[in-house]
Amino acid sequence: MNILQEFDTISAISTPIATGGVGVIRISGSMSFDIAKAISNRNEFEPNCITHGWILDGDKKVDEVLILPFKAPKSYTGEDVIEIHCHGGVNIVKKILELTLQNGARHAEKGEFTKRAFLNKKMDLSQAEAVADLIHSKTKDFVITSAKNLSGVLGQKIKEIRTSLFEVLSKIVAGIDFPEDVKEPEYDYLISEFEKVLTEINSILSTANTSNILRQGISVVIAGRPNVGKSSLFNTLLNLDRAIVTDIAGTTRDVLKETLDFGIPVTLIDTAGIRDDEEISKVEEIGIEYSKQSLDEADLVLFLYDLSEGMTDSDNIIWDLVKNKNNIRIANKSDLTDKNTPDLKISTKTKMGIEVLKSKIKEKVCDINPETLEFSTNQRQQDCLRQAKSALTMALDGAKRGELQDMISIDLKSALLALDEITGEVITDDILNNIFDNFCIGK
Repeated sequence: MNILQEFDTISAISTPIATGGVGVIRISGSMSFDIAKAISNRNEFEPNCITHGWILDGDKKVDEVLILPFKAPKSYTGEDVIEIHCHGGVNIVKKILELTLQNGARHAEKGEFTKRAFLNKKMDLSQAEAVADLIHSKTKDFVITSAKNLSGVLGQKIKEIRTSLFEVLSKIVAGIDFPEDVKEPEYDYLISEFEKVLTEINSILSTANTSNILRQGISVVIAGRPNVGKSSLFNTLLNLDRAIVTDIAGTTRDVLKETLDFGIPVTLIDTAGIRDDEEISKVEEIGIEYSKQSLDEADLVLFLYDLSEGMTDSDNIIWDLVKNKNNIRIANKSDLTDKNTPDLKISTKTKMGIEVLKSKIKEKVCDINPETLEFSTNQRQQDCLRQAKSALTMALDGAKRGELQDMISIDLKSALLALDEITGEVITDDILNNIFDNFCIGK
């Protein structure tokens, strides 16, 4: 949808399409109240007051509902909005949506309600992106960080930086346009201001890796030869029987993946046992290749061997593949032997050492406290900050060389444009559509 296109009335199911206690259908646009009247037994709706009624299909009752009316601009989208809260049956919500479409609404696109909220200045673009982060968050900690962005802290920080640069630009432009009345700012002043802002931008970018880990998570691969207990450890860490466990070598033929909440999303990967044996099947051989590929891509490797047997030649071959990676070396089946080892001793059978292992995993890859983060940034925002930093660095270099301030102002304007893309003050249709395509329909 083009930014300048006149808004029509949209409708969508805003809750998951599944059996549940409550389903919500949301309507937004100038026809919202008329559509609600057309499909219900109520002729009037008082804004911001819950209304009880029935949804009707002609003279047939469809469902008993609660209707929440919001009058523009006091709504999520800034338009007239109707929310219909019905019983959560799949066919019920689909039927009510169908009735709204038959009476003048069109089906909303992905994220179109939030897009309208942005275009109607109910939130800036960083807040709109925080809505998507909240919806797709895989951990409790990222919910906390996303909520900070939704409250506007990132947008406010960018606004403060922008205000500082705009003040400098205003003084430069005034000195250029009215040289007889206004003196150009001193170069020492420009240098000082640019350095202050660069420090602020660098401070935000210093949290980029932490932000990316909180959003995307990390992969932890369990590796070792067959029958050392990889699948048992996988099941133990998940606290469920996800992988098949037998004493037959090569039971795991594929790569199994599950996500754990360790404060950040941890994708735990159980791999096929790596071995060099002429008798292995073609399927197991493919599984072993997948295992090696997973090792190459892993953020952390849990290298597992059988303590009762000690490190064998086969173990050493695999250890050579992982020893230079971020790893934890684990001696399993410690319940079968009294052998000592400097490695972490565990028993997937008795659960000995499992809590210690979890702590070590957190130390290795999850040493992040989201409460210390003022806000998080996504890849798009980080790219904009880097563009602003690059332009501002050129402006700083120009100021240090005593370059014409007219030339310095060009780089300064470029930095401001990059910052404006973060909050959406300057944005193109392509960028906007790309952002909201990642939303779900109904939000």
